[in-house]
Amino acid sequence: MSALDRTPRLIRFNKPYGVLSQFTPEGRWRGLKDFIDIPGVYVAGRLDADSEGLLLLTNDGKLQAHIADPRYKMEKIYWVQVEGLPDEAALERLRQGVLLNDGMTLPARARQMVQPPMLWEREPPVRVRQAIPTSWIELGIKEGRNRQVRRMTAAVGFPTLRLIRAAIGPHSLEGLAPGTYRE
Repeated sequence: MSALDRTPRLIRFNKPYGVLSQFTPEGRWRGLKDFIDIPGVYVAGRLDADSEGLLLLTNDGKLQAHIADPRYKMEKIYWVQVEGLPDEAALERLRQGVLLNDGMTLPARARQMVQPPMLWEREPPVRVRQAIPTSWIELGIKEGRNRQVRRMTAAVGFPTLRLIRAAIGPHSLEGLAPGTYRE
């Protein structure tokens, strides 16, 4: 292994809808190999196939653990399009922590937001029901339970329609179009 191979690498990738957080495709979902051809890097934290946004990859096991392990409390910021118009009481419930079937969540940062400025079209588009408005929430969490953000918004009465991870700690989506990456 050369010195170059041991140099820690960190890749920011804007994962599109329908792509798994693994290199191998599975069923109807595509894999990362369709987008990233860098040997020796691994995903640091997962993002469901039906979620979009920032995914970090690295060749450094310690960095991977630091990013993915909830013990390090690296905040993840999500832009969440929900069905309905959450009021301050719903946002406050998110801020206090929400009881899910696997226990209470840690308190979250939650605020209403306008549609993200750099929002791209999603394929397929999010379903829209004419009689029910949608709105956006910015949610910051420091844990990473399975489908946690979706379960949290549903628990306060506002199902998630679209979920985009905008940042992990100091790393953000800034400057990344869907399906592109930067080291």
